[in-house]
Amino acid sequence: MIGSVAGAPPRLRHIHASAPAPLAVHRSTFRLSRRVVAASAAATTSQRTASGARLPQQRLVGAARASATAATEARNRRKDRHGGDGGGGAVATTKPSRVFLLDVNPICYEGARPNLYFFARWLSLFFSQVSVRDPVIAVLDGESGNDYRRQLLPSYKAHRRRFSVGGPHRAERHVSDVLQKCHVPVVKVSGYEADDVVATLADQILRRGFRVVIASPDKDFKQLISEEVQIVMPMPEIGRWSFYTIKHYVAQYSCDPTSDLSLRCILGDEVDGVPGIQHLVPGFGRKTAVKLLKKHGSLENLLNAAAIRTVGKQYAQEALTKYGDYLRRNHQVLSLRRDADVHVDKEWLSERDTCKDSTVLSNFIKMLDEVQKHNKR
Repeated sequence: MIGSVAGAPPRLRHIHASAPAPLAVHRSTFRLSRRVVAASAAATTSQRTASGARLPQQRLVGAARASATAATEARNRRKDRHGGDGGGGAVATTKPSRVFLLDVNPICYEGARPNLYFFARWLSLFFSQVSVRDPVIAVLDGESGNDYRRQLLPSYKAHRRRFSVGGPHRAERHVSDVLQKCHVPVVKVSGYEADDVVATLADQILRRGFRVVIASPDKDFKQLISEEVQIVMPMPEIGRWSFYTIKHYVAQYSCDPTSDLSLRCILGDEVDGVPGIQHLVPGFGRKTAVKLLKKHGSLENLLNAAAIRTVGKQYAQEALTKYGDYLRRNHQVLSLRRDADVHVDKEWLSERDTCKDSTVLSNFIKMLDEVQKHNKR
């Protein structure tokens, strides 16, 4: 298995063999796994769903430009404070305490549609308001990343639209090119989804003594939340990124994050095409699942206990003994893998040089404007 890493040392293969080809359209289809940009806000304990509401194109372009301008102003303020260039030059550097893992695919979509203006907007906000100089590692889905889970469960993400092969690579190359120019390494591993690569990298980074912040709206990452691992989510309805921590999780679900994966195995994941046990045993819902998991800690402990004694009401007991293999299969499908063939390079953990952020993003938006004008002719 080969991990393709843009902006990495020579020992790892680059994504780009040459400069990006011109985009055909700004809404080109991506070879990026489409995820529903739906998440819980971290600003309150009662979380709202980020549905990725569609913005008018003119408003979206203006927002992207405003974000790039804000990044420039923030850099200039740092320059005034420190007497340096606001980037990686004269400002004294310190070892960062946290590393951001950016799940790229979801921020390339406006709702269900691929849109590079959306990517530019969210990336600019992310750099200026969230990560600033902290190191960022971007992750993309690898080729055939879904195959492992589809072999276990054919319905896994089967309902999601498959994009044509005519333009996705060019769009991905442009996204990767922008990130590289902003001093962000871009990682993709063949045969692995971005989620699995993020989980693999998170483990390695934690072992090096850093905290991890995962930038993504994907609920799959909630199984990784801990005191050392946070999530920051793009919130389209409020136009900013919002942090989601272990405190938010406990307030929202009334259980520990260590039970998140087990809970989803029982309840299923409709978005990813993973059926829960409710359609087999209608009475077995969230309340029952949370109660049993609070007592037994994990799905495996619960199934083992149910095999030798009664653990709950009759319908729950019968469901756990009859559908144990079904639930274990869900666990295989929903648990994030941590064996992707990629290794954190020391250079990725240094403060990020931000001096080119605003220029790179502004130029990218100008390119999208030119493409849009050309397409209207």
